Amino acid sequence: MRKPAWVIEKERARRTAAAETVWLFGLHAVADALANPRRCKLRLVLTRNAADRLAGAVAASGLVPEIVEPRSFPAPLDPGSVHQGAALEVRPLDWGPASEVCATGPGRALAVLLDRVTDPHNVGAILRSAEVFGARAVIAPRHHSAPETGALAKAASGALERQPYIRVTNLAETMETLKATGYRLIGLDGAAAATLAEGLAEVAGRPVALVLGAEGPGLRARTRETCDRLVRIPAAGAFGSLNVSNAAAVALYAATAG
Repeated sequence: MRKPAWVIEKERARRTAAAETVWLFGLHAVADALANPRRCKLRLVLTRNAADRLAGAVAASGLVPEIVEPRSFPAPLDPGSVHQGAALEVRPLDWGPASEVCATGPGRALAVLLDRVTDPHNVGAILRSAEVFGARAVIAPRHHSAPETGALAKAASGALERQPYIRVTNLAETMETLKATGYRLIGLDGAAAATLAEGLAEVAGRPVALVLGAEGPGLRARTRETCDRLVRIPAAGAFGSLNVSNAAAVALYAATAG
């Protein structure tokens, strides 16, 4: 019997994901990835100087590097990438289903959901804050979000290797799943009537997911509707706004300070 079209498409997507690779670059990002046992590591390209600086991490990883000349660095990186003579080809990390990670991960029941935040530098900074404040996961839609790339890994300064970053097919459905497991969804919206402190006070002691949208458009309509509460970060002046990564850091601190 012929397989349904949706089954064929799902199998094709699974094969594509299995074949996907990412080039990480920079001494810090490469060293952290080499030390991560969850990473599937495929190819390591180093200049002699980088190999000397990463000698311990390379030896512990068991990976044999390709030693190259700085002027003929063969890794397929964007021309503006500051690779510092180190690049590592890897498979994307697989943390498992978002609902399971949020339900059973270490630390407090806290997550960050990003609605169409596409800038890898913002997402990298959010991953760093999420790790600092003990969030179980950072979750984003598979489409229209920052993918796992070398630029994101560099901005995350090592957090990508330790902080679950999970991209899902449908963000609103994932939000509903989290709600069913006991999470309360707090959406950040500059026009909301309630403040962040007021919203968090209402859900004290409950698992919390902070939901942030892209700068400018903010949260999409369905994302807003799926949140349990919309809140704002108060500004001292008549006009004030925060970069999404700064807003995430403020909200994470507020959620853990109590």
